Amino acid sequence: MKYLYEFIGTFFLVLTVGLVALNPAAGIMAPLAIGSILAVMVYAGGHVSGGHFNPAVSLAVFLRGRLTGQDLWIYWVAQFLAGLAAAYVTVGLKGGFSPEVFYFDVLKALIAEFLFTFALCFVVLNVATSKATHGNSFYGFAIGFTVLAGAYAVGAISGGAFNPAVALGLSLLKFSAWSNLWVFLVANFLGAAVAAYVFRAAHPSEL
Repeated sequence: MKYLYEFIGTFFLVLTVGLVALNPAAGIMAPLAIGSILAVMVYAGGHVSGGHFNPAVSLAVFLRGRLTGQDLWIYWVAQFLAGLAAAYVTVGLKGGFSPEVFYFDVLKALIAEFLFTFALCFVVLNVATSKATHGNSFYGFAIGFTVLAGAYAVGAISGGAFNPAVALGLSLLKFSAWSNLWVFLVANFLGAAVAAYVFRAAHPSEL
């Protein structure tokens, strides 16, 4: 069931990203929609799967020691399949692909995606996996608002994915060039790994 929950949560996240990004787009309200759907899906699925909905978050939780290697791979399959499915549902609902490809400065995009994926994973680990915050009622919106803030802050620089499944969806929608997919994969997974090791260093008693 937890794998299905990861598929569902990731699907609705990527679907929302696609629907607000493609014309007619949601404009300045797009990050609010994206952060909100992530928050509510985290609340809906967190008690079952952990509410990752992001391969980078799953990597961070694995490196933190709260996810098995087997679950990591199956989560990744579910998340990427959800991104694929959501992209094609978006195409059906919007009636086509993005008419323009979003191009960016590779170095700036790498830095932006690394920083805000680090921030996202850092928040997830601290609000959703730490003993000190166990049982809190704010974890969903803390996670969703991190993505919202990141989308507003660097969306114009990198596209604001912070999530390899979202990056796959944006590539399938022709919003982002396939030749740039590696930027998201490297920056997102690296940001996740650094966040996990910072958490481990700060909380040795929880390992």
